[in-house]
Amino acid sequence: MSAGRVQIAERGRPLGSPLEVWLNYRLVPFLAAFLMKILTYTLRVGYLADGPVRDFAAGRERFILAFYHRRLVMMPKAYPFRRHTAEGERGVAILSSDSKDGERSAATWRWFGIHAVRGTAGHSGAQALVKMIRAVKDGWDLGITVDGPRGPRQEVKAGVLAVSRKTGAWIVPVCVAYEHAWALGTWDRMLVPRPFSAVVVRYGEAFRVPADGDEEGYRLRLETELNGMEAWAETAFGGPSR
Repeated sequence: MSAGRVQIAERGRPLGSPLEVWLNYRLVPFLAAFLMKILTYTLRVGYLADGPVRDFAAGRERFILAFYHRRLVMMPKAYPFRRHTAEGERGVAILSSDSKDGERSAATWRWFGIHAVRGTAGHSGAQALVKMIRAVKDGWDLGITVDGPRGPRQEVKAGVLAVSRKTGAWIVPVCVAYEHAWALGTWDRMLVPRPFSAVVVRYGEAFRVPADGDEEGYRLRLETELNGMEAWAETAFGGPSR
């Protein structure tokens, strides 16, 4: 598809002139991904409790990485896997809104090999859920910001549980701790690690929601575990990571 014909997924709205498309949805995502990769190369990354998720990736089990939005920046490090299936190579997919911001986000994550499932958690949330379920059945794992995209902060939404219940995919809570980080002035106080910091990716206990399971009970379980991991991440290096 040429730059001049790029449109927001399933909405038919043009993103702008060919020059605007190139600047906003090609150049800006490339520069953002380039800077993120340079930052990543300076970090010292370690893993905790990663055995089960590596077993999932080595086998046929599909899984969903569930995490809070404020830890999003370094979450590509939580999925250092590639799967080879009959349908071709598969990795991790994320939900990206079908807005202009979503297009820019999807274009950025594409540089990390992350596939975007287009949809929103708002009025078309049911359609987005169907797309995520289809992605899992097509062989993709998922990464879901369970309190995103706009909060409330650290409040788990039910979508991740519905995907697990419909597909049998494992839910794996995950959190990333930074030795030193900047906290942005966003709704979630998003964290960006400072160069040359130590980083630890920690996985929680994996679970699946049964077909007849109580989603609210599992939602509270996930929220409790992620909140505990969030508290751990804040003191993992002896104090708040600022």
